[in-house]
Amino acid sequence: MPSFTARVRAAAPPSAVAAGLIAVTVGVTSSAALVFTAAKAAGAGSREIGSWMLALGVGLALTCVSLSLRHRAPIVTAWSTPGAALLATSLTGVSMGRAVGAFVCSALLVLITGLTGWFARAMDRIPVPLASALLAGVLLRFGTGLFSTMQDSFAIAFPVFVLYVLARRIAPRYAVLLALTGGVLASVLTGGWRLDKLRVSLATPVFVAPDFDWKVLISVGVPLFVVTMASQNLPGVAVLRGSGYDVPVSPLMTWTGAVNVLLAPFGAFGLNLAAITAAICTGEEAHPDRTKRYTAAVWAGVFYLCVGVFGATVASLLTAMPNALVLATAGVGLLATIESSLTTALSDKSSREAAVVTFLATASGVTLLGIGSAFWGLLAGALTTVIATVGRRGRATPAAPAPAAPAPAALTPAQNHAGDASSQ
Repeated sequence: MPSFTARVRAAAPPSAVAAGLIAVTVGVTSSAALVFTAAKAAGAGSREIGSWMLALGVGLALTCVSLSLRHRAPIVTAWSTPGAALLATSLTGVSMGRAVGAFVCSALLVLITGLTGWFARAMDRIPVPLASALLAGVLLRFGTGLFSTMQDSFAIAFPVFVLYVLARRIAPRYAVLLALTGGVLASVLTGGWRLDKLRVSLATPVFVAPDFDWKVLISVGVPLFVVTMASQNLPGVAVLRGSGYDVPVSPLMTWTGAVNVLLAPFGAFGLNLAAITAAICTGEEAHPDRTKRYTAAVWAGVFYLCVGVFGATVASLLTAMPNALVLATAGVGLLATIESSLTTALSDKSSREAAVVTFLATASGVTLLGIGSAFWGLLAGALTTVIATVGRRGRATPAAPAPAAPAPAALTPAQNHAGDASSQ
């Protein structure tokens, strides 16, 4: 029987705990301000804002922990960042009850996509190289952010980078953790923390009965659903598949949608699969054994619960924390994932051009019709594939089959099937 120490080490590997913490830190710091802005646009006061953070934290904890344990895969969820941006501009003048009605509407639509399975069928037809290129494009700005941050905060970003590179040779399992520790120390020594901004307080739930106004449902609820699916869930699935995790998509949509419906009256405006923060937990820095990386997502759920309970405290902590520390840590945490994504995206010569188009369009950050670049990048790559391959089969003459190139080791049978299905 394993000792108590061995059981603790198995449940809380330091690298997995660090990956979960970094994922939550990056996720919260990059978009918490949007959540506050969206809540204020709907007339929320400090108690309601705290309730929004509590509902989101509890929802993310439930979905991260339960889905990761159920599928033994690092399934990280997040609130809808583009959804929060949409709400910040569209909830002005909308009552809190009608805003909650829009949240419920969007969550119900996500639930329906899970129950019907149409989103899963669409994802099954996306070739693996395009999904990997999409992921690389989504993460590119975080990789370049590591170095652009050095221009104004060299004393923080450079030590993070150097410690990461050194640790990759000496103790690769703890490279990101050591880089984060060095970054915190460097930021403290340079006086980057504004500790006078810290406030400690607990959040309390505030129930708001949904008011279903058809105009608000159409102008807010439906667009919230569209941007959540196209800009969050789509790249979220790409992260899992690009990392070799063959997880059924429909149950993920069903569970996140159901939890979102229950928590919407308390302020959970949108729960979905994470992409950028999920990539932190699916890489080898989270755990050398890919079958154990789900523990990183479980710990992300634990930290999200803390974010929810201490919603107001977290807000003040984010205000006190140097932004350069967050950007630099996210950059080193995603380097390995960007490398593997680009390798997979360019491994198949027949789809290389489409993968490059997907990568560039996604990395451009273009937003059209309120939908982010992840959707348009995938659409551009698919269009390139269709144009490049149309008519080839009809013109082909019988010939001896060429030797098949070996499939990348990271791809699962389901992923190879997805690539085959897309060419039919």
